[in-house]
Amino acid sequence: MNAHVRPRILQSFAADAFAPQTFKVYTPRDLDRIEQIARLPEDMRFAMQVVATVLPFRVNQYVIDELIDWDHVPDDPMFQLTFPQQGMLESRHFDLIADLIRGQASPELMQEAVAQVRADLNPHPAGQLELNMPMDAQGNRLEGIQHKYRETVLFFPSQGQTCHAYCTFCFRWAQFVGDKALRIASSESAALLNYLRQHPEVTDLLVTGGDPMVMKTKHLAAYLEPLLAPEFDHVQTLRIGTKALSFWPHRFLGGEDAEDLLRLLERLQQGGKHVALMAHFNHWRELETPAVREAIRRLRDTGVQIRCQGPLIAHINDDPQIWSRMWNTQVHLGLVPYYMFVERDTGSRNYFEVPLVKAWEIYRQAVQQVSGLGRTARGPSMSASPGKVEIQGVTQVAGEDVFVLRFIQARNPEWVQQPFFARFDPEATWFDQLRPAFGAEKFFFEA
Repeated sequence: MNAHVRPRILQSFAADAFAPQTFKVYTPRDLDRIEQIARLPEDMRFAMQVVATVLPFRVNQYVIDELIDWDHVPDDPMFQLTFPQQGMLESRHFDLIADLIRGQASPELMQEAVAQVRADLNPHPAGQLELNMPMDAQGNRLEGIQHKYRETVLFFPSQGQTCHAYCTFCFRWAQFVGDKALRIASSESAALLNYLRQHPEVTDLLVTGGDPMVMKTKHLAAYLEPLLAPEFDHVQTLRIGTKALSFWPHRFLGGEDAEDLLRLLERLQQGGKHVALMAHFNHWRELETPAVREAIRRLRDTGVQIRCQGPLIAHINDDPQIWSRMWNTQVHLGLVPYYMFVERDTGSRNYFEVPLVKAWEIYRQAVQQVSGLGRTARGPSMSASPGKVEIQGVTQVAGEDVFVLRFIQARNPEWVQQPFFARFDPEATWFDQLRPAFGAEKFFFEA
């Protein structure tokens, strides 16, 4: 890590040390304005431009100054996490866009080529549009709502469909490329509330994105505070998915709106709801700055529980030592390790994916190095079309090498916790590449 970063991590800080900070963001057209990027080789900068033409790019000054070790670029994990890499596009896609940029193609030709490449990247995996979005009584799709599992509804508020910075591996990259046909979002709180009224089996609402923490507190409150009414007593848990603790902890530290946010979370807690902040962390370094430590302290003071999740991804955290250190740090800070995911089959998966057997070995070695409090982290888990499939191990049954699998969550609750087996495949990186073991034609749930 840079010498200019390490002293700030170790030094103590006063309670009033976090004055309101200015949020300064960079997008693809600003790449050359980033001082550290301007010093990189020209071919690397051009490759970034090519990839950022297809996949979303957004970074802020906090990430640049506090998280990235510029002495170790391009291998630094925080650089890999936030800046485009040439390998994120297949060679045929990269060359197509690169040639168009060099040839100064017309905007129309470029737009057509980019749309073609994006269509090849499986923008909505696991049946998000076809299977997860419910209909109203008239047969119209309820935009911005997903209901895949019986107890849990996901809501995508339109004001929260961006992030303080974008992860390069993001499985929801299609939300951020400006194509309305690919976007899932709604500003209709009435539609959400009506749907929840009609579904008393729903106990959990997950507000997601993007990142709901980019929203003004008043907008977040407009969606959540009505749920304190007695008619929504069945909605017991309010989850908020966010990467803000990593990419912009000052959201919880400075300015009037930060205090408003903390008081909102407090009111929801005191109103009888369990509020869970579903924090996204990919590396222990994201947990080391004074700003994130203070943000965590303030959030915990409201009564909110912070659960931590993230995918296992090549070039960033495909090492058991990174995961064990991250989980131990989370427990030390009072956070709950929750999920290790497998990189989804979308976007730049070819660059970030890890074979399933390696993912399981990393999880197994990492969990051996934490106490019971850290072993709340489940995984490796694949959010596939039928449900969340956990790799429980690799073993031999009746002379056949197999993956041992189970559903942590499923479209059909009857499938949950039923063990099943897939033929061992050392190259498989996603669930749809696995085949049933013992000569079976289908997995039990496919019947």
